Amino acid sequence: MKVFIISVVFLVLGIGLFFLNKSQTSVPSIKPTSSPVSENVDIKANFTIITGDITRSFKADKYHNQSSDVYISKDDPTAIHVKKKGITYDDLFKTLPMKLTKDCLITGDGEALCDGKGGTLKFYLNDVETPDLLEKAIKDGDKTLIKFLPE
Repeated sequence: MKVFIISVVFLVLGIGLFFLNKSQTSVPSIKPTSSPVSENVDIKANFTIITGDITRSFKADKYHNQSSDVYISKDDPTAIHVKKKGITYDDLFKTLPMKLTKDCLITGDGEALCDGKGGTLKFYLNDVETPDLLEKAIKDGDKTLIKFLPE
């Protein structure tokens, strides 16, 4: 009788282990999801700001290398260097010690040049007037012109 009970116990344990093992292997493995990683890029574009008959200079150190994602450098202060995908012109200008909105340019020296207040502020991207320039992602080879035309 002991042999019969031991045999039944081993049989039940064997069946239990079989089903336990089968249920573990039949469950699909879940891979952890990760949030999208920002893609690193090496984009170079150019920009010019003209107010009246003055082409603005960005040679002063206060404009250089203000962010690791997007910056201008001392060796070519008209070149925009973008290192992270999806950076917009607004992102660039937010790193600089000046302010630029669709209606107003406040220079690094604090001069306010606003649309309708003594002139018109215009944005051009690759020679095409682009009023929503600040929302555009910076692309390799872009040429940007921002003009304040006095009345």
